[in-house]
Amino acid sequence: MLMSVIEGARSAPAYPELAGKRVLITGVSSACGVDVARAFAEHRARLILQFAEESEAMQGVAEMVAPDALDVEVYGPVGSDSDGIVQFSRTVAQSFGRLDVVINLVPLDADRLDPAADAATVERLVAERLMLPFLLSKIAANRMSICYAEGLILNIATLAARRAGAAQAFATVAKSALSAMTRAQAQEWAARAIRFNAIAPQILAVGSPGDLSGEPDMAALALYLASGRGKAHSGHVFEAEPA
Repeated sequence: MLMSVIEGARSAPAYPELAGKRVLITGVSSACGVDVARAFAEHRARLILQFAEESEAMQGVAEMVAPDALDVEVYGPVGSDSDGIVQFSRTVAQSFGRLDVVINLVPLDADRLDPAADAATVERLVAERLMLPFLLSKIAANRMSICYAEGLILNIATLAARRAGAAQAFATVAKSALSAMTRAQAQEWAARAIRFNAIAPQILAVGSPGDLSGEPDMAALALYLASGRGKAHSGHVFEAEPA
């Protein structure tokens, strides 16, 4: 079933119903999120882009998507403390009146992780990494519910390359936690027509023809899930090849 969804997303035509949709994309960087932002801009969405880093890429990406998007708002990095994340989440959840689509780009890389780190340290770092998508998704979903709006929250886990050792262990634990969080939220909000899905990279498995093979594929799947054709899908975790 998931393979048919992926193939359908790859071959689907444009989705005119996405025009005017309010789309928040968090964690955008020069290496990730540009194709996703461009795809929604080309469908005339109203974009809110939160960047993971302060760089020239912020202005460059905003200028790239501005000619096609109806509106573009840009935010810089958000701190890791819960108060800062909640404040940011409440601000953007009210942008353009409400949000229709939230896409969280969640990196699974942990290059600076101490190889001797114990399980408690890994779990703490994973919790910190997932704090923004968890709190933001909860606040955004609540805002959607208050506005009696259907919505999509899509968590896209990113991994620069296949990892080994401590980095692989971190990525594996983080992927498992993100998948479990996504499925739990999908169940929690199902009765209010708010859907949660995730795209997560393969870490140990060998790729197959039905897997997503890059960010253009992920962007196509994100469009599909946000469209009318994707409304039947919630609680799924789609597999993707790491870069």
